[in-house]
This record gives sequence, structure tokens and C-alpha cells, in this order.
Amino acid sequence: MKHIDNQVMDEERALYGSSDILVTNCRFDGPADGESALKESRNVTVKDSYFNLRYPFWHVHGLSIDACEMTGKCRAALWYSDDIKITGTKLHGIKALRECRDASIVSSSIISPEFGWSVTGLKLKDVTAESEYFLMRSSDITLDNVTLTGKYSFQYVENSEVKDSELNTKDAFWHAKNVTVKDSVVNGEYLGWYSENLTFINCTIRGTQPLCYCKDLKLINCRMEDCDLAFERSVVEAEITTPVISIKNPYAGHITVPAAGEIIRDIPEALGEVIIRN
Repeated sequence: MKHIDNQVMDEERALYGSSDILVTNCRFDGPADGESALKESRNVTVKDSYFNLRYPFWHVHGLSIDACEMTGKCRAALWYSDDIKITGTKLHGIKALRECRDASIVSSSIISPEFGWSVTGLKLKDVTAESEYFLMRSSDITLDNVTLTGKYSFQYVENSEVKDSELNTKDAFWHAKNVTVKDSVVNGEYLGWYSENLTFINCTIRGTQPLCYCKDLKLINCRMEDCDLAFERSVVEAEITTPVISIKNPYAGHITVPAAGEIIRDIPEALGEVIIRN
């Protein structure tokens, strides 16, 4: 493996097409303002380095990044790459991860609007994330101990699991399919609309008009706080442990709840059963 240490590189495609390299204590920054530093590379390890230029890791196969910083100017850092391991790193540029496969991000910080679009096989553990559109159209995702601040998160996500996490985001999980959320807190408005086979287990859910227009929705031992107009036109099986402000027009299934301030039925096809059980 070739070692590249303590260098400053700002030229276009500085290490283009490299193979079997270890980059340590380097800075990708400078007046030449070059792009695509490691594009089309293979078997790359980068440690303790600083990235302030665009598109460094496109079409990279076999990539390890540890204790690095990607600034707000390092936009679209990882695209079309696979077999990725990232630890202890700041990913702070817009569109930091897209069209990638089999990536693991651990003990890292993400500040990246439009993060993680069209990604498959992503694992996030012990991560904080700020992202307006988080993980759009991605699949086979696992999140473990993730704290997210966002707006329109997990839209069109499929075949994924979230556990032990805190999600502060509205319009989350719209059109999601085959997703399970466990032991987590979800704060936000309009949760899970138009989803299919979305399951919450031992979760706390907060916010207005949650879980409407859902198919095969499940809630198991969940709290719902400050939730009104819930379950509109949804097919749902729900076991809720706290009172709900209002439930509106569930299509089918059963909702068990200790109390409901209001149960609204103003369409004839709303046949879902609401069971009040103290």
C-alpha cells in the first residue's frame, strides 16, 4: 500500500484513479480549487485529513475514512461508491452521500441537506444528523442510536429498521414500505402518510395528524402524545398506552387506547374499531 502523508493538494483530480493507498494528515484545499480528488479509485484508506473541495469520493470501490473533516464546501462528497466505512468523521457538505452501496457510518456527525438519497445497505450507529431531506428513496437501512433533526425524512424508504433513536422531523416515512421503528422517540407532524407495512414498537410518537392513509400499519405498546386526527383512512392494528386527543375515520383494523378525546366518523367507509380499554 502506498502512503501519502502530510500533503496539501488543491489541483483537479489530485489522486485520480489511485489504488491501494493510505492517505494521512493531508489537506485537500487551496487556491487551485480542484475537484474530484480521489475519483475512480480503489482500496483507499484516509485518516486525519481535511476536505474543503468538491466531489472527492466518486466511483470509489473499497473506502475507509477515519477522523476526517468534510466542510460545508466539500459538497457531494461520496457518490456512486461502495464498500465504505466511516468512523469519527464530520460530513458537513450538502448531498454528502448519494447512489452508494454498503456503507457504514459510526460515531460521526452529519450536517448535510439531502443526505443519503438512493442509497442501499447503509448502517448508521451513534450518529447525530441534521438534514432537511434525509435518506430519500433509500433501502435496506439500519439506524442504531441516531439523533436526527430534519424536515422531510425517510420518504420512500424501504426494508429498513430504526432503533434506540430520536427523530425530530415532520413528514417522516411518507410512502415508506416495510419499515420497523423500535424503542425510539418520533417528534413531528404528519408522520407516516401513505406508508405500507410501517411498524412502531415501544415508541413515543408526538405531533399532529399522524399515521394517515396507511396500509398494514402496526403500533405495539406505543405512547402517543399531543396527537390529534390520528389514523385517518388507515388500515391499522394499534395498541396505544396513552390517551389520544382525537382519532379520525380509521378505515379498518383495531385501535386499543385508554381514552380518546374525540372519535370522528364522518364517512361511511370508516369501519376501523376503536376499543377504549383502561
